[in-house]
Amino acid sequence: MEMKDRIRQCLSELKPRVLTDGFRRESAVLMPFFKRDGEYCFLLTRRTEEVQTHKGQISFPGGMREGEEDLQETALRETFEEVGIEKGSIEILGRFHDYISINGYRVTPFAGFISGPFATVPQVHEVAEVLQVPFRIFMEPEHLRIEKSVLFPARGNVYFYSYGNHEIWGLTARIIKDFFEALNLHA
Repeated sequence: MEMKDRIRQCLSELKPRVLTDGFRRESAVLMPFFKRDGEYCFLLTRRTEEVQTHKGQISFPGGMREGEEDLQETALRETFEEVGIEKGSIEILGRFHDYISINGYRVTPFAGFISGPFATVPQVHEVAEVLQVPFRIFMEPEHLRIEKSVLFPARGNVYFYSYGNHEIWGLTARIIKDFFEALNLHA
């Protein structure tokens, strides 16, 4: 089964954890992925030092919900604003579990497949770099490091994935780890 179909099927059968309270604001991220040279990759961004939160960290494109906007639309809008990929190029395959970020926001991820060739246009004040990280990085145990959370012991483990000279950690790494476990593709 193709990875895209496996993800669609997994998310269609998943009962996502939907958080209804305990957060200050709502946000959404897109987990954009595509096929390059025969292998699947996530499109991730390294945030600039100018952004308000999570300076320099690697994340999925996403941001705050505007008004009564549908959360899927939030993820698609933010992806376009941050990296310039039109929503017509992205096939949403499903919603994943809700999470609470370190600053008290509810984060709702959506998996989206980018079909066909695409170019990115990073928003210079928000995105320092666009990364294309192969799925295999998240499936190979040598790329994963786990530490106990010192600041937030109730949150349990903090996950770190190494990719070249980059480190993917925090909520982004937790979402990826949970996602690959749901797909039964974890390290």
